[in-house]
Amino acid sequence: MPDTSKQPQDIPDQKLDAAVAAMQQVASLKESYQQRLETAPPSDKERIADEANMALQKAVTDKGLSVDEYSEILAAAQIDPVVRGKILQRIRPAEK
Repeated sequence: MPDTSKQPQDIPDQKLDAAVAAMQQVASLKESYQQRLETAPPSDKERIADEANMALQKAVTDKGLSVDEYSEILAAAQIDPVVRGKILQRIRPAEK
């Protein structure tokens, strides 16, 4: 059986870079689709929500990550201060 107890610190820098890029795009998409959902007629809300989910998945996969990998990295960042620190270091330069 494969070892699935991979330590969060073992996340390669390339995956962290991709996750940060995806996070920024996901945040922008969420904001955009949230505004569309708030102003959409009830008959369009399900279609817009489906479109949003597809766009969010594409934002992640376009960065070279699977949705599962992205979710695992975010989960690791919540429980592992080392991973969280690495992600924050990558986000902060983009905010300047």
